[in-house]
Amino acid sequence: MLRIEDTDRARYTQAAVTAIQDGMSWLGLNWDGDIVSQFEGADRHVQIANALIDKGQAFKCFATPEEVEALRQQAYDEGRALRSPWRDKTPDEAPADAPYVVRFQANDKDTIVEDAVQGQVKWAAKDFDDLVLLRSDNTPTYNLAVVVDDHDMQITHIIRGDDHLVNAGRQCQIYDAMGWERPVFAHVPLIHGPDGKKLSKRHGALGAEAYRDMGYLPEGLRNYLMRLGWSHGDQEFFNDDEAIKAFELVGLNKAPARIDFDKMAHINAHHMSLADDQRLVELVQPFLEPLENCITDTDLSQSRLLNAMSVLKTRSNTLEELAKQSYFLLKARPLQVEGKAAKSLKDEARTRLNRLFTRLTEISTWSETSLGTALKEFAEAEEIGFGKIGQPLRAALTGGAPAPDLALVMVFLGRDETLDRIKDQMMPGE
Repeated sequence: MLRIEDTDRARYTQAAVTAIQDGMSWLGLNWDGDIVSQFEGADRHVQIANALIDKGQAFKCFATPEEVEALRQQAYDEGRALRSPWRDKTPDEAPADAPYVVRFQANDKDTIVEDAVQGQVKWAAKDFDDLVLLRSDNTPTYNLAVVVDDHDMQITHIIRGDDHLVNAGRQCQIYDAMGWERPVFAHVPLIHGPDGKKLSKRHGALGAEAYRDMGYLPEGLRNYLMRLGWSHGDQEFFNDDEAIKAFELVGLNKAPARIDFDKMAHINAHHMSLADDQRLVELVQPFLEPLENCITDTDLSQSRLLNAMSVLKTRSNTLEELAKQSYFLLKARPLQVEGKAAKSLKDEARTRLNRLFTRLTEISTWSETSLGTALKEFAEAEEIGFGKIGQPLRAALTGGAPAPDLALVMVFLGRDETLDRIKDQMMPGE
């Protein structure tokens, strides 16, 4: 089930909700039924707040904001949590029509939570304020709303970041006050950056959509995140079925895990190599579009990509890298050869390309084996090292873009495109 915790309307934005939906959908973490809005359940939350008042576990507090601030400062100076004086008063003592909040009457004894990751956690009574359950406008606060919703939705396990650990203590007091069974709490350490500090924007991407835009596959990110801070022998790669069977809370570490982008790329590369070729042809399109003079919208370009995908995907960690590995296939003629690649196309090399062109037109079977043999025999006939022909030929066929072995490049380009690209770089008039 997917629940949006949107009781704080001042901070609510539809864009944030859409980002959650899009991120979950992209990751392949699909939910059952309709999305639950916590805000829409406000009447139920108010009902429980009133039930706590009836039980003597909550009360109406008429203290003004200024009085609360003074009480909070006094409590701080005395090394204890805030206790409202309205614990011991009745609403009859309040000024007529005075605004109020509903506060939970914090326990006067220690609170203990048995956490599946952190172990036994104890808070002294003086650590918890008289928690606000309903604001002065009668809207529920987070800690009340989540307890009610988790109980009503029959949530058995709450797995979340350990920055919420103290909330478990507050929430367990509400569970106990209502006579409800506590769920199992498991507070997982937050992810830290490579430098050991809490993950933040300075480390790069944070949201799922950012990793999608960097070219990671959802199954690669799922695999990496599951193994991050969780041990399961030496197994590194998991498909979804294996993950479901293997995962348990016991393997979660108490210490924060550090994100390792090299490891993430390694895991993703594994899933890239297993991905369906046609799917990758479709997924790589957005990463090809920004490349200069790249033709992506024709049947021929799609066919060329699909034909080469089984090789290219094994050379790529991400879709972004796959686009760079595929670029040579889709460059528009004539190719602009620049940089180091252009240096190999001197007059002598161009003249040699003329002779190679003639040799290649004589090949009857256009295959990796026959082309590899032809290139080797040509170099021997020219009495040159293979690099003397390999470098200018690679420049002519790829323009300097990353590419696999030359024989494969020619197979993937096909006979006509290969000969046309060579012809573009040959010495004119020969």
